[in-house]
Amino acid sequence: MHDAPAGRDLLDIICSEDNHFCAMDRAYEGDATRAKAVKSGFIPVVPPKKNRKNPWEYDKELYKRRNEIERFFLRIKRFRKVFTRYDKLDTSYTAVVNLAMIFDAVISVNRL
Repeated sequence: MHDAPAGRDLLDIICSEDNHFCAMDRAYEGDATRAKAVKSGFIPVVPPKKNRKNPWEYDKELYKRRNEIERFFLRIKRFRKVFTRYDKLDTSYTAVVNLAMIFDAVISVNRL
């Protein structure tokens, strides 16, 4: 299944009152997803596909920083319980993800 419908559902749940940027990859560049992001109060930062007839402008420098988010998810997926999702309850899984984020933050601070 494509990710964009789930992304649009997530945009229904969250909203931004301060016009925060929402960095998305090309899988989310559809008109419906970008319109829903704007309606939710976000500024979509997503490049158009190369075959678009009417491409739009986007913040290229901000889009380049999207890889920081991708690298973060790779780091917390190193924790087996996050990657395999053995927990039966969402609250337990959320706790494990939070713990992985804390460990990642501590490791990052110690590297400095």
